[in-house]
Amino acid sequence: MGAVVIRPLNQKIKTMNEFVLIFRNDFHPEAKFSPDEMQAIMLQWQNWMGGIAAQGKLASSGNRLGSEGKTIKPGNVVINGPYVEIKEMLSGYIIVKAASIDEATEISKGCPILKVGGSVEVRDIIPMNR
Repeated sequence: MGAVVIRPLNQKIKTMNEFVLIFRNDFHPEAKFSPDEMQAIMLQWQNWMGGIAAQGKLASSGNRLGSEGKTIKPGNVVINGPYVEIKEMLSGYIIVKAASIDEATEISKGCPILKVGGSVEVRDIIPMNR
């Protein structure tokens, strides 16, 4: 049998929505990091995402995105590379649970990508069944 939660009638239940945090940074395919540098970078990400998870607000740890890709345009025109025409790339995403886009934005302010000149785009997720 599940646990019974008793709450006062006037207490509102906080609705949590999902938001995707999209990570962008400058496209530099020549950038190489030493193993120690990579370990330090990964530790920063693990700590940040672990803090979000500890609050029960990490809906999905998302994925890192690779640098290889293709873009399909109208008329079935295929272009090699997802960023032939831009100087920044999408590097990954996570999905967080928050009461509002403002709360999701506050969560994103701790993202390690901001320390290296990258940016975080915060977008609401609209479930397909709405």
